[in-house]
Amino acid sequence: MRDKVEAVLGEIRPALMADGGDVRLVDVKEGVVTVRLLGACGGCPMAGMTLRHGIERALKEKVSDVKKVIAV
Repeated sequence: MRDKVEAVLGEIRPALMADGGDVRLVDVKEGVVTVRLLGACGGCPMAGMTLRHGIERALKEKVSDVKKVIAV
């Protein structure tokens, strides 16, 4: 499952990088994906929306075992 999650994050990453941010996978455990938002995404007031409506939605659509995405 970790490889599938990494692949989806790889698809999302260019859009984040275009705005000066990035995302790194920290862990995948029992359907919970933990990521770290980097660069501009780390301190952006819209980071919560990016996480829920961008990253989490894409992961849930493409990796059926993903239940939740959290940022650390």
